[in-house]
Amino acid sequence: MCRGETLHIFLNNNLFTSKKLANMKTTKIKVTANKTKKRYTIRKYEGGKCVAKYRTFKMSKSEFNEAEYNTTNDWINFLKTENYYKV
Repeated sequence: MCRGETLHIFLNNNLFTSKKLANMKTTKIKVTANKTKKRYTIRKYEGGKCVAKYRTFKMSKSEFNEAEYNTTNDWINFLKTENYYKV
């Protein structure tokens, strides 16, 4: 790409210019288990900075053990429920 040119990229049928892509932040989720209290802490990072911290309510032993196998998408969907609180 030459200086001054704008790069156009299509992602999921949406048009993004190089300027828009440069301003987009990557969102990451980190989940930490507290085995004693049977709950999880979920941290959401954007651009390398923690922007939100959530905690699940206490779970039953079987729920807690099942959640250990959750994927990132599972946790994102979990945050759409009301089974947590913001820390």
